[in-house]
Amino acid sequence: MAARLPIRPEAAADPQAVRAAALTLLARRDWLAGELSAKLLAAGCDGEVTAGVIADLVRERLLNDARYAEHYVASRAERGQGPLRIAADLASRGVPRELIEAAVAAGPDWRALAGAVRRRKFGAQPPDSWAEKVRQARFLQYRGFSSDDTRAATGADLETD
Repeated sequence: MAARLPIRPEAAADPQAVRAAALTLLARRDWLAGELSAKLLAAGCDGEVTAGVIADLVRERLLNDARYAEHYVASRAERGQGPLRIAADLASRGVPRELIEAAVAAGPDWRALAGAVRRRKFGAQPPDSWAEKVRQARFLQYRGFSSDDTRAATGADLETD
């Protein structure tokens, strides 16, 4: 069950009450400016007051979309997701493309991560047959790794044996 915002309907136009509600939400996790604004508006907060509070929080650097994107990339990479999937998730959340590109570029070594994810799932031995290479490559591509990272992790170069 979703937590209720700590704001009374009669205080929905009070900037201090809207700020307090926003800070309560920010204490739990990072938010995108658009997400936090939508959450406050859905709770019945006044639109102009909410926009002002969001602008103040951004100016005070308490709300930062770039930081959100960096934390999102780091947390998803720790779960073994690749850059393509993470970028698509961030785009669906409304993060600007330039922030996504910067966060993914600042992320881990994706090729090494693809190799680690492959070893964790399938063991230390590299795949010995093309059928097994294809199976492992499908898994890595589903996780969001690029074709280059997948080929490096599975040892599937394009040269014939």
